[in-house]
Amino acid sequence: MAQGTGTPRKFFLIATESSGDHLGAALMAELRQRFGADAQFVGIGGREMEGEGLATLFPIGDLAIVGLSAVARQLPMLLRRIREATAAVLQARPDILVIIDSPDFTHRVAKRVRKADPSIPIVDYVSPSVWAWRPGRAKAMARYVDHVLALLPFEPEEHRKLGGPACTYVGHPLIERLATLRPDVQETERRQSPPPVLVLLPGSRRGEIRNHMAVFGETLAALKEQGVVVDAVLPTLPHLADMVREAAAQWPVVPRIVTGEAEKRAAFRSARAALAKSGTVTLELALAGVPMVTLYRGTAIEAWVARRVVRVPSIILANLVIGENVVPEFHQEECTAANLVPVLRDILGDTAARKRQLEAFAKLDKIMDTGARSPSEIAADVVIDVLGKRKPHR
Repeated sequence: MAQGTGTPRKFFLIATESSGDHLGAALMAELRQRFGADAQFVGIGGREMEGEGLATLFPIGDLAIVGLSAVARQLPMLLRRIREATAAVLQARPDILVIIDSPDFTHRVAKRVRKADPSIPIVDYVSPSVWAWRPGRAKAMARYVDHVLALLPFEPEEHRKLGGPACTYVGHPLIERLATLRPDVQETERRQSPPPVLVLLPGSRRGEIRNHMAVFGETLAALKEQGVVVDAVLPTLPHLADMVREAAAQWPVVPRIVTGEAEKRAAFRSARAALAKSGTVTLELALAGVPMVTLYRGTAIEAWVARRVVRVPSIILANLVIGENVVPEFHQEECTAANLVPVLRDILGDTAARKRQLEAFAKLDKIMDTGARSPSEIAADVVIDVLGKRKPHR
């Protein structure tokens, strides 16, 4: 543990989701290693950041809002929290502000802080998806963000092309968990043994569960009718388990429902294939070496917006990182058992389609390599570098 440099440093961090809370906690731990008792942390975070000593301004559960209609209903509260967060930053007068993901909230705070006090440097940990939609955000960010810490290796070049802020690839937190994703000898044997383990991942939010569970059940039913026997496992979160069990109770093939991160990764290590909602989980499956079929069914409004603004050839994170559309994806009205079953049967067998995915996934370690340094170490380097360029308070 560092003993301190003699110069107190005040870090204001804002994270409003569990994934950001995890990144924030790891960054706090690394900064404390560098600065020791001279590192002071204030801001907004969850359980992990509180465990590192942060007294959060308000519970981040207040901001766990998904969907356009939900945001509209909670807009007065959201605007109040943005004002409170901005006021807290300005009152604290930190040496640096680190906003972590959740751009609809954190970037609004950052803009207000930059306007009120340009002397406070701002680092954005996790780039918004400027490469997928609203590319103009990158150039706009350059006015209020000094540096972006990117989780995906292609993002620095995207920001450069789009006129965004300086951007450094620090690595995805998944690369620190590879040992928990890769099978041992026994688990590898299970992957090859009948009945094949099929992991089902309908989503981690209630709206996603509502939108996807029916087609998952219909797909299992069609597989059974065609004589395909699978050992279906459905990992979910504890607070969603009852909802998932109720939705799956009438399926002709009732899956084993497991909760918790350890149980999910154990399922991945034994899985022959997966049927998954698009999202970060596709990169997790790819790193685990699990061929997959992906889908996404949103509301009619979400589909209308996506068709007009999405500018990438795939919405599957694994495809984007690999740079090749190896993972099949089905959207909206394409999400039917008739479409999903033939592709699933293909990757469950020893086929060219399965081999193509596995060969592509094998490239990820090199693509995502950070030179044996953790994301939090590289992130801390950048934060300290930006801190060193800080303008004095007026």
